[in-house]
Amino acid sequence: MARWEPNTPVRLVHAAVDLFTEQGYDATTVTEIAERAGVTKMTFFRHFADKREVLFAGQELHSQILAEAIAAAPADATPMAAVALAVDALAATFDEDRREFSARLQVVVTGHRELRERRAFKHIGLTEAATEALEKRGVPALTASLAAELGLRAFDRAFAQWASDPAASGQPLTALTRQALTDLQAATEALS
Repeated sequence: MARWEPNTPVRLVHAAVDLFTEQGYDATTVTEIAERAGVTKMTFFRHFADKREVLFAGQELHSQILAEAIAAAPADATPMAAVALAVDALAATFDEDRREFSARLQVVVTGHRELRERRAFKHIGLTEAATEALEKRGVPALTASLAAELGLRAFDRAFAQWASDPAASGQPLTALTRQALTDLQAATEALS
């Protein structure tokens, strides 16, 4: 096994999804993931706490993207406009090359309660990052949390569609995210 090769975390993620798809999440061990990626078990644990976390790599980067996009929004942008820019920035990181992999990842996560719970925690973490970024812009806490929740709910909805709905084929995730945000805003207006 190689001591160090570039892109080890990415190789571990791909190896994990391949194995989870082939033999199931519960039947796959960390040792098997590490072997498939060409690294040691110790190297796996340098990057991820456990086999569940390998599926949620990138959460810190996604939080950073959201926060930076909100901070960079024009000074006169409404909270929803700032969040829309942020989820656009996040969606733009998912190009067409990642669609098939994302579809496989969605199947694995959806099939296991433990992974669905972890996905919910990721959603909460991203929402908190966006909320904090809005609050730094002077947006009141309740408004900031509601805008962030709508934005991340739109992203999650669009991501699921992008990854698994054949009708979404060819549509970029950014377009689906904008449409999902428009739909959610319309739904909130219908509440009153």
